[in-house]
Amino acid sequence: MTLSLPAWAPVLSRVVAALLGGYAFTYAFTAALARLLPLHPVDALLVASLPCFVVYTLAVCWAFAARSALRAWLGLAPALPLAALGFWPRLLEWLA
Repeated sequence: MTLSLPAWAPVLSRVVAALLGGYAFTYAFTAALARLLPLHPVDALLVASLPCFVVYTLAVCWAFAARSALRAWLGLAPALPLAALGFWPRLLEWLA
């Protein structure tokens, strides 16, 4: 006997990947880009915030263009190293 998922479960997973995963990916991308730009911190934040709308739109499109819900989530997985790159120095400052 196999366990079958309801027809709406993959769609719900893609919607969650698009909304929450896309937001997390965009937030991590913006933080990493702001950290890497060789500008004054305020200017780097402004410049890094400009492409966030395009990045979020592409993340949402990716979530629904992927062949499966699992691939949609795996496509958003680079948010983890981006978040680590963007927030690790701030975390070290906070812990010290």
